[in-house]
Amino acid sequence: MPRSAPFSHQLRAAFGATKQAPDTAALTRHMRCSSASLLAISIAMAATPAFAQSAENTQQAEEIQIQEQIALPDVVVSATTQATPSREVASSVTVVTGEEIEQRQERSVPDVLQSVPGLNVVQTGGPGSSTSVFIRGSSSSQVKVMLDGIELADPSSPGNTFDLGYMFTNDMARLEVLRGPQSGLYGSEAIGGVISMTTERGSGPAQLSGYLEAGGLGTFNQVASLKGAMQGFSYNMNIGNYASTAIPVTPQSIIPFGMPNNDNRNENLTLSGRFDLDVSDNFTINYTARYINAWLDYTSDLWNSATYESAPAPFQDTTHATTFITKGEGIWSLLDGALVNTFGVAATNYARDNTSLYKNNLSEYSGDRQTYYWRSSYDFMPGQNLLVGVEHKRDYMTSESAWTSMDASSDDTAGYAQLQTSFWDRLFIAANIRYDDYDTWGGHTTWRIAPALWIPETNTKLKFTYGTGFKAPTLYQLYAPYYGNTNLKPEESDGWDVGFEQYLWDDKVSFGLTYFYNDVTNLIVTARNMTTGNYTNENLSSATSDGVEAFLALKLSEQFSIRADYTHTNTVGHFPQGQSFGTSCAQRTATSCYPLRRPDNKFSLALNWQPVEQLLLTATLVTVTDWWDINRVTSAIVEQPGYTLVNVSANYEINENATVFGRINNLLDESYENPNGWEAPGLTAIAGVRLTY
Repeated sequence: MPRSAPFSHQLRAAFGATKQAPDTAALTRHMRCSSASLLAISIAMAATPAFAQSAENTQQAEEIQIQEQIALPDVVVSATTQATPSREVASSVTVVTGEEIEQRQERSVPDVLQSVPGLNVVQTGGPGSSTSVFIRGSSSSQVKVMLDGIELADPSSPGNTFDLGYMFTNDMARLEVLRGPQSGLYGSEAIGGVISMTTERGSGPAQLSGYLEAGGLGTFNQVASLKGAMQGFSYNMNIGNYASTAIPVTPQSIIPFGMPNNDNRNENLTLSGRFDLDVSDNFTINYTARYINAWLDYTSDLWNSATYESAPAPFQDTTHATTFITKGEGIWSLLDGALVNTFGVAATNYARDNTSLYKNNLSEYSGDRQTYYWRSSYDFMPGQNLLVGVEHKRDYMTSESAWTSMDASSDDTAGYAQLQTSFWDRLFIAANIRYDDYDTWGGHTTWRIAPALWIPETNTKLKFTYGTGFKAPTLYQLYAPYYGNTNLKPEESDGWDVGFEQYLWDDKVSFGLTYFYNDVTNLIVTARNMTTGNYTNENLSSATSDGVEAFLALKLSEQFSIRADYTHTNTVGHFPQGQSFGTSCAQRTATSCYPLRRPDNKFSLALNWQPVEQLLLTATLVTVTDWWDINRVTSAIVEQPGYTLVNVSANYEINENATVFGRINNLLDESYENPNGWEAPGLTAIAGVRLTY
């Protein structure tokens, strides 16, 4: 790459051809290139054929040349869908790298999200159980979840949500949590924010690795992966089998006298692959696929109506869920990489069977989504980028149970544009606008503006964002028997935040504070229709949330670092006189309430310590104050006590091919329920070994 290439081109080179799914492995090579790593590359090259050695030499020379020009910064992708230096991003984003996930041995996405600021993670039990995420006081159905740019919304779920309890992390390169309304770029569901996961792109010589681990909760996990790159083709293939066969879930206090307390049992088989082919200097083909086959045996919520027992019947029900996620795209670069066109198609398929042994019935659900898209990114001037795109989505779902059946579909066509501008390398502005047109209920326009001011003299960032969001009525809300209402309007939001970030002493000390506010209207609740007298879905309620997010990060040495995050959230629901917010709110006044499962305060602490070169120790602490919840047995609204969760882990590298590791989750053996009636796992110790060849 010529030395005169603009910074945006250099950044794109580090991430590969696509901006949607950055090559973080390549970024790590650029940022950490040293004499030791160059020696390792030289040794690897010596063992390859002559033509491969020539290709590696060219790549190595380009990497050295880029490093000589500039030290690549930390980047954020989700805020604009483009790899952007973090100092230029006004949005509130938490980035968790694959390296951090591996160091802390967080095997599932809910484990990773537990300590992220602004979030409350609700899981009905331990590994593999149903998981909901609330961001900045929004509902769990107002959070968009994505994997490699693929929307994971499940059309067969009542809220169009994706259950993150199925998602494991062994192939994750990074996970980003983007907070605040984001529909101007992402469309429906992005009211509270976006959770964006990116899988790792293969690089370097072929590498076979895997790990085995076992321990508490009947845990026995096995993972293997093969990844690498050669002659413009990179690959990363993974297989993981995760099993926990002894998960205590139901608190003893609600088990009928004399009845057994059955543990949950979970098993998850995940196959994933990512393949990238550089057909030429300006054309790349990418393909990613993921297959999940999950089983969960659990204690039913169904009551014994024959004996009127006032507690859930402790019989094992079963949920069997299969998920297939795939995407293929072509990326065509023109004008020396200044213009990048991406054409692609993505598809998701969900199938879920719920079997109740006690009631002797079976419920079946299936959901499909196909998405066709084109987007074009153009660096038309230094520091100026225009992104435009169009997409078409089709959702389809069916359900079948002993009581009812349903079959429905919808289409959405959308167009969007985004302008990223930079002035004097100090002022950075991202602005976007989007229009969605649904065949079921009509069209909607959303937008967002996010300026950031970087003051290099003091290493200070001042930031502000204002955006709108919406949540389209789901197929269930529109067409479900008895409750469906085809006259529903989308849920809408207006939100903003303002804050600063300060960096001192070569970033060894950093801290920041952000205030946020979000106003959501047209919330859909089940209420009695005053005209017909029937209970239907209606746009009756609204909610406001505001609060602060603060952080302090210290890098005391190359071997020791610490980060603390604090979030305060105040959420209030509003509804008309004589109506109600629904069953998910604790009454406050005649026209207001406190939505459930939104704690007021959350504090998290993360420590990394490397006392010797081979040993890395990590610890995380999460404290959550009390919240309002619904009693699992009586359905009454209760104040649920908060909790403190401490996890610790250790990784010891025996040699370059073998690492032994162990972790203790819930070190203090804290007894807590989140949600009410679902006991979280107590102290759990797990150990294993990782091998690399």
